[in-house]
Amino acid sequence: MRHKGKSAPELGQLRIIGGSHRGRKLTFPALDGVRPTPDRVRETLFNWLMPIFPGPRCLDVFCGSGALGLEALSRGAADVTFIDQSPVITSHLKSQIQLLRADNASVANADALSWLRAASPDKPWEVVFLDPPFRKEFLAPALQILAERQLLATNAYVYIEAEVELNPLPLPPGWTISRHKTAGQVQYALCQVRQPD
Repeated sequence: MRHKGKSAPELGQLRIIGGSHRGRKLTFPALDGVRPTPDRVRETLFNWLMPIFPGPRCLDVFCGSGALGLEALSRGAADVTFIDQSPVITSHLKSQIQLLRADNASVANADALSWLRAASPDKPWEVVFLDPPFRKEFLAPALQILAERQLLATNAYVYIEAEVELNPLPLPPGWTISRHKTAGQVQYALCQVRQPD
């Protein structure tokens, strides 16, 4: 009987639910705190985003399993940048992107807040997925950096997943919630960004 070493974490499975890779099953390291956005929530989110797909430039911060960014790739995102501080997660995610033959995706192994502070994209992002670890005080600073550094396109959308008790969401001035729902102990919202003049 063979025992898995510490370098081989258990793998979870997620399914792409729409687009060119619909039905494709991918894996992710089932580490503590890594919780893919459920299928039903993802379906709702991408129904909300349908008017701007295909085509937007996307950023998946605190990407974890990569479920949101992978779904965006399948549905025709122009490109997707994935950020996570776990080398196990980012290494595995690169292998899953290769399986999809997606040459319009990039993965950075970095502390998300530090990466955002230093980011200088060629063009601003049009969709950002923000699903940080719950109750760790990451959401507010991430939103603040996105707003202050003008990393977002005019009228960009920012998707937020957070613990349900975080009320109100710590939105920067001028941002509005266009859609909002709860599922159990999780709330999820799509915000539209109004850039200051």
